[in-house]
Amino acid sequence: MQIHNFFRSGTSHRLRIALNLKGLDYEYVAVDLRSEQHLGAAFKALNPQGLVPALVEGDLVLTQSPAIIEWLEERYPQPPLLPAAPDDRARVRALAAIVGCDIHPINNRRILEYLRKSLGCDETAVLAWCATWIMAGFDALEAMLAADRRRGAFCFGATPTMADVYLVPQVESARRFKVDLSPYPTIVAVDRACGELDAFRRAAPEEQPDAR
Repeated sequence: MQIHNFFRSGTSHRLRIALNLKGLDYEYVAVDLRSEQHLGAAFKALNPQGLVPALVEGDLVLTQSPAIIEWLEERYPQPPLLPAAPDDRARVRALAAIVGCDIHPINNRRILEYLRKSLGCDETAVLAWCATWIMAGFDALEAMLAADRRRGAFCFGATPTMADVYLVPQVESARRFKVDLSPYPTIVAVDRACGELDAFRRAAPEEQPDAR
């Protein structure tokens, strides 16, 4: 199994966490977004959208991290990233979707490059853009997590789920974009709990070979 990814990509980060939680070995294939390798013919032959990550296993090529993570959950169900009860599974998916649908897509690299290059935004404006949408999502996440009386150390229950897989890379991005996390003590506590697990530590951007 190969993972074509970039160390600082939030979608790549979440996939690495999921693979590590599942205990799956994979070959790390670096795609350098800084030099726009993802826009070259070689990578676009693999993923015509030109986005990371891409998972390759034999003749199978999977793109889009939500689809890949759901595929992993179906193909390698243990340990599970989703709870057993349908209502609980919907809740975990909703928590993940706040990040995956409402925060990350409008703060990813190609959006920020458009702000810089096409709209002429300076770094102060770019950081303000990022903070606006991260905080809007985190406001909702913090409220939902804090109100859950059954919640353990993680987003749902006492073990990591898909919600944590999505949340931790977004917290890393929030820190990189200089977002004040003091209004989000529950999110910070979940991130800290995840950071104590080897699966999350090994997936961190600074631990990847292309980060050096």
